[in-house]
Amino acid sequence: MMAIPQKIKDEMSTRRRDFHKYPESGWAEFRTTAVIAGILTKAGWKVRFAKDFIDPDEVMGYTIDPKRERARAAAQGADKKILTKIGDYTGLTALLDTGKKGPVTIFRFDIDCVDTDEARDTEHLPAREGFASVNPGCMHACGHDGHTAVGLALAEMLSEAKDRLRGKIRLIFQPAEEGVRGGYAMSMAGVADDADYFIAMHLGLGKPTGSVFGGTGGFLCSTKFDADFRGVGAHAGGEPERGKNALLAAAAAAVNMHAIAPHSGGATRVNVGVLNAGEGRNVVPPNAHMKIETRGESDALASYVYAKAKEVIYGAAQMYDVDVSISKQGETITAESDRKLAAVIMKAAENSEGVTQREEYRAMAGSDDACWFMRRVQERRGLATYVGIGAATAAGHHNNRFDFDETAMTIALEVLLNSALLLNGEK
Repeated sequence: MMAIPQKIKDEMSTRRRDFHKYPESGWAEFRTTAVIAGILTKAGWKVRFAKDFIDPDEVMGYTIDPKRERARAAAQGADKKILTKIGDYTGLTALLDTGKKGPVTIFRFDIDCVDTDEARDTEHLPAREGFASVNPGCMHACGHDGHTAVGLALAEMLSEAKDRLRGKIRLIFQPAEEGVRGGYAMSMAGVADDADYFIAMHLGLGKPTGSVFGGTGGFLCSTKFDADFRGVGAHAGGEPERGKNALLAAAAAAVNMHAIAPHSGGATRVNVGVLNAGEGRNVVPPNAHMKIETRGESDALASYVYAKAKEVIYGAAQMYDVDVSISKQGETITAESDRKLAAVIMKAAENSEGVTQREEYRAMAGSDDACWFMRRVQERRGLATYVGIGAATAAGHHNNRFDFDETAMTIALEVLLNSALLLNGEK
């Protein structure tokens, strides 16, 4: 096992705060990708950008303007030479080949932010210490800035330990986890198909600093989709009968989607996250746009609630005599961690400084598109697990006051590093 030098700990914090200050939404992580690529290349890893392997037909929820996002990344310090290599798709993989026979182990780190505005008052530590988001509507409110910093530190330490390793280690820095989009596109590209071991990691998850769980299961399947209602505008006072009210249709759909009957087969969820409609107080609203998600405990339950949501939307459109279109923006499945690999994580955590509580397995109430990788690896007889690293937080995930205890990054780094040494260390 390897101790974590103070220099690495300090660098992790510096990088995490840099990523936190410049958050980027799904498929727009050009600055983040460029910074990652520069560090990995310097550390001796072979980098492949997503444009070199992603099939555009497998990409969901790509709504950004890449030219505009690249320009912002350059203005915020991204290396312009690296930006030209990235293309239109963010994220990358990096390979460390020891040249010795052994397993292929893959670590996945998500790099995107949440679409929310960060708190600005001085009670919020990032605001008080000067690393709060400078990008409106973007905030690292889920810990992905920490995941990325841990992944880079892991890469540097594995490079230093290369002589002690065998086989191959691949790192996946994945875009667009929020909205469950990037995991599907990257997994369908086959970047994890050769894995003997696949490990994803998340900080926080409602557990205190010092706690580690080696495997997670019970992820909810989820579908993210938009609905666009198109009615007819009219003078609200002079001739309201000539209008077709898209706002009322969307409002009826929103209320009734939240009344979808629960299912005896297990848990389901529905959430209307955004409803924008109308043009002016004296205009019958001719348009409405909704962003919605549904979730289910299994593939069947996810299909049930998604189908019911669409029925409600089409019914509301018919009731108000407006048109509506539905477009899927993201999707993920469920997966279960392999207990055998979770046990390896537990052994790695046993020898990691700062770990005070270990659980081999914990159920998850949320969703994560790492499940696409996990299922695909397992179908090819590899082992996969989703590791939880507890971290005290100032507020819950996706809250605009979210912040986490940075000491948890050192625990995460040591657990993952020890896991790599157990799996790929020379026998």
